[in-house]
Amino acid sequence: MDDQTTGQTPPRQWQVEIRPDVSWLDLSLRDVWVYRDLVRLFVRRDIVAQFKQTILGPIWLVLQPLLTTLVFTVFFGNVAGLSTAGLPKLLFYLSGQIVWSYFAAVLTTTSDTFIANANIFGKVYFPRLAVPVSVLFSQLFQFGLRFLIFLGFWFFFRWRGAAIHVTPGLLVLPLALLVMMALSLGLGILFSAMTAKYRDLRFLLAFGVQLLMFTTTAVYPLSAMGSARYRLLVLANPMTPVIECFRNALLGGGDFHLVHLAYSAVFALVVLGVGVLVFTRIERNFMDSV
Repeated sequence: MDDQTTGQTPPRQWQVEIRPDVSWLDLSLRDVWVYRDLVRLFVRRDIVAQFKQTILGPIWLVLQPLLTTLVFTVFFGNVAGLSTAGLPKLLFYLSGQIVWSYFAAVLTTTSDTFIANANIFGKVYFPRLAVPVSVLFSQLFQFGLRFLIFLGFWFFFRWRGAAIHVTPGLLVLPLALLVMMALSLGLGILFSAMTAKYRDLRFLLAFGVQLLMFTTTAVYPLSAMGSARYRLLVLANPMTPVIECFRNALLGGGDFHLVHLAYSAVFALVVLGVGVLVFTRIERNFMDSV
């Protein structure tokens, strides 16, 4: 007997069932791909909102790394007389800046995920991981624009006869970029879980990221480390091989080895895995603390 004759309403077939997760391994990573259109909307929102109601607009993407590079060139290159391993000072510092600025921007922005989006998270369901993933790609867009500026200076110095050249390390550069993305996202979402409860970490993180830059080769070459112990400490920072790979691939300088990049890749994967586990665990009850 069918439902029309009995007058009973047929059971509904739900497309999405929202329920509390009980397992640490229930990460629902597939939902991020299902909501990829939402990720694209978030990317567009981040790009547009960052420069809305500003006079110079996207020009700040060029001015920020250039001004920082000029400051480093004057104080570290000219006043302090730090070596740049024979590379043009402007290209040396600019290469370090565009790499580090991407890492720092993703880390600090994603660390604020729960606090900055509490209103949205409390009203509608979507995979919370979509927000930090969108930051990853919106900052990648800015990285691409800054990289074009770097290429403009590269061709200028090449035309002037500077001793710079592209090396086979260019083939490894996409891997270094993925390592940088994984590392910044992993650390960012890991800190976001902590800042959701301890908001003082937001200020400590912003200050710590600035100091952390000086533990990499962003402002000095690895060859400037006279002591093997200090050299090992600098290489222990997983961002150092990424910067060295960038310089080696595009400038022909730097102290780059695949073993160092492999270490950074393993470090980034571990941090990303732990970050995703902690992030998905915290998102289940973060509204009680935000």
